[in-house]
Amino acid sequence: MAQIKVIDLEVPEGTNIIVGRTHFIKSVEDIYEALITSCPSIRFGIGFCEASQDRLVRYEGNDTELEKLASEACLKAGVGHMFVIYINEAWPINILNRLKQVMEIVSIDAATANPVQLVIAETGQGRALLGVVDGFTPTGIEGHEDRKKRIEFLRKIGYKLG
Repeated sequence: MAQIKVIDLEVPEGTNIIVGRTHFIKSVEDIYEALITSCPSIRFGIGFCEASQDRLVRYEGNDTELEKLASEACLKAGVGHMFVIYINEAWPINILNRLKQVMEIVSIDAATANPVQLVIAETGQGRALLGVVDGFTPTGIEGHEDRKKRIEFLRKIGYKLG
């Protein structure tokens, strides 16, 4: 019988979080290399839940506070082969395609600055990540003014021309 749990992950103001699954102990080093070569100014911490052998939370990064957040998030979740990355001074859009090319990565479940909850099933063997709650429930469909604000915002931050 599985027990369902919801675990809140801290997402500090100005920080983004990426949650995914991978399958091998060298993942933390390969993710580190993917991040630093994609965006040299990025600040990050990576945590990875080892699922066999010593079953430790492995970590890497170039920011001590973000390494601590990622490690603690992984330990709190306790899901084998799950990884968590906290980033500053970059956006997920800057690194996601490169992360998807890391051979060990199986899936990416969330990349966000929103509040994050992990939905986890716990069995006698361990824990499984069932899904991620990313942010909040929509309140309606955008209207003409909302659409105009979205378009203006994307141009203001430089993601669209014009």
